[in-house]
Amino acid sequence: MVSARKLARNPITWLVTVIVVAGLVFAMAALQPWRLFTNRTVDESIPTVVAPSGKPGTPQTPGQQQPRTLARGTLISHEHATSGTVVILQLADGSRVLRLENLDTSDGPDLRVWLTDAPVIEGKSGWFVFDDGKHVELGDLKGNKGSQNYPIPAEVDLKALTSVTIWCARFHVSFGAAQLQAG
Repeated sequence: MVSARKLARNPITWLVTVIVVAGLVFAMAALQPWRLFTNRTVDESIPTVVAPSGKPGTPQTPGQQQPRTLARGTLISHEHATSGTVVILQLADGSRVLRLENLDTSDGPDLRVWLTDAPVIEGKSGWFVFDDGKHVELGDLKGNKGSQNYPIPAEVDLKALTSVTIWCARFHVSFGAAQLQAG
């Protein structure tokens, strides 16, 4: 039988220990399992812009104009339980914003907000379809709970992109998605 002291002095023991520790550190950094137990709440207000009112050639007085709803959808769960509403708004200055309202999903590593051309399919078969076709990334998910806004670039064709997904870029899977319907 090998004594603990002799085993601790063996260079192979140290090599195996270093490899195991390095593997654990790498796995923790890559998988970030603690993110399943954390929450980030973001509560942004509905965006508005000050737009001039009046006719050309007359003095302009600024006024608040409420955004116009272009499309909306309800989030369904995919890899993780997800709920909330997606609304695409057009602001008075013509810019567009995707708004997640009352979002509730799991936190996770490398979550993104995507506009896509993929159909929203319930169940496990819908988890992986969103990177198969066209998609536009609007940015990192700001928080896994609450309401938040994402500007939509002017060149994005909303007629071609008819769904939204909370996409986990690390694992190439949808946490949840919504099919958009004209508002």
